[in-house]
Amino acid sequence: MHTITYKDIQEWVKRTFAFVPKTCWIAHMKESLGFPTRVASNRLTREFRTNPCPEARRAAILAAFMHFDLIRSEQK
Repeated sequence: MHTITYKDIQEWVKRTFAFVPKTCWIAHMKESLGFPTRVASNRLTREFRTNPCPEARRAAILAAFMHFDLIRSEQK
């Protein structure tokens, strides 16, 4: 089975919604859903995100999570 990568999510969102989500946005959305995430080497603190996912981009990233069966629609 193929592990879904951030690049997979970015490519699907680009094809489907015509923008490329930043990796920090994907991490923010994963974290908000309770997925384990690593702390990026350039992140200043675990408690604060300097670049959270914009509200207007969240639905597209959630749609990608559903497309790749990472979540079900009732988990949103």
